[in-house]
Amino acid sequence: MQGKSWTMAWAILSLGVVVYVGILLVFWTFQDRLVYYPTRLLEGTPADMGLVYESVEFQASDGVRLHGWWVPAPDAQSIVLFVHGNGGNISHRLEKLRSLHDLGLSTFIFDYRGYGQSEGRPDEAGTYRDAEAAWSYLTERRGIPTDRIILYGESLGGAVAAYLARRFPARALVLEAAFTSLPEVAAELYPFLPARWIARFRYDTRSYLEGVSCPVLIFHSRDDEVVAFSHALRLQATGPASKVLVELRGGHNDAFLVARDRYEAGWRDFLGRLR
Repeated sequence: MQGKSWTMAWAILSLGVVVYVGILLVFWTFQDRLVYYPTRLLEGTPADMGLVYESVEFQASDGVRLHGWWVPAPDAQSIVLFVHGNGGNISHRLEKLRSLHDLGLSTFIFDYRGYGQSEGRPDEAGTYRDAEAAWSYLTERRGIPTDRIILYGESLGGAVAAYLARRFPARALVLEAAFTSLPEVAAELYPFLPARWIARFRYDTRSYLEGVSCPVLIFHSRDDEVVAFSHALRLQATGPASKVLVELRGGHNDAFLVARDRYEAGWRDFLGRLR
């Protein structure tokens, strides 16, 4: 009887190991589907918000054709290069485009490869190339001085924007709901997995911030259900740049709406410091 009990226990343990290894393999193989949530259909344009805009096509260094919107504001002193998060596409940021316009900021927002009307499929190296191409579009095709460009990264886009800020002399960097690195977020979201060790995507915002010297504004909500507020505190303590942390209310995707007063006040105060 005891032998049968051991056999049963061993069988259950073996099955558990097989299932766990299977979960690890699925996590490893399909990580891109956990990281990127692109949609192709544009569900609106800035014109729906009463904004004048120009639809723009440009090209990444590896030949991938990309799409974005140039949304000018009258007499804008600064231009925002808007690097959005991992879900949806540029048409899901219309409210933010209106807020930025109301703040007197011109904005260039673009879709990564595989999102909206941009060609290709998303990957980490590709998102960096796409952001570099957007920077080149502003500085070369539009001739905008680098000291007028504010890099604005939302969630995963925070890592991409920080990457740009380390490479190029931007006027400022703004991070919203950004994380320290993707493996650290994965470890918090999937505590039953060795996520730090098997993560194939890095998006190491904190590492990039070590080399950023321009002023940094950080927006984050303590209610964020995806990226804990502690990430914002760690980012605030990283690197030599001066940083302002503005605490919002609401979830990961709607905090700027729930706490729109704080969001816009944070922008106005930060812009005042830059003058």
